[in-house]
Amino acid sequence: QVQLVESGGGSVQAGGSLRLSCATSPYTYSSNYMGWFRQAPGKEREGVAAIYTGGSTYYADSVKGRFTISQDNAKNTVYLQMNSLKPEDTAMYYCAADRYGGGSWYDAAAVGYWGQGTQVTVSS
Repeated sequence: QVQLVESGGGSVQAGGSLRLSCATSPYTYSSNYMGWFRQAPGKEREGVAAIYTGGSTYYADSVKGRFTISQDNAKNTVYLQMNSLKPEDTAMYYCAADRYGGGSWYDAAAVGYWGQGTQVTVSS
């Protein structure tokens, strides 16, 4: 059963931090690819970070050094730690998974499963 449930979004001031969580089912967690995307109003969904089986991670240039993707195998959960948040980080954040992860990590069209999203709002 595929299950992706995000939590942890909210409103913060610029410079603040949030940690997003994506709780999954064991089946979903065994996917080769897990990632985070975001979509701001009027913009396309963009890849933020990804992690593959084996631990390889990838980040968008705009978040490198500020965001960290990680996973907890015991909890079947993927996290996105977001530090030094900026107003331009404001968006709906989505957890993503794909059993095979054969596409580019940032390609939304290659993602098989999506969570419902959690809103992140950063004020200046």
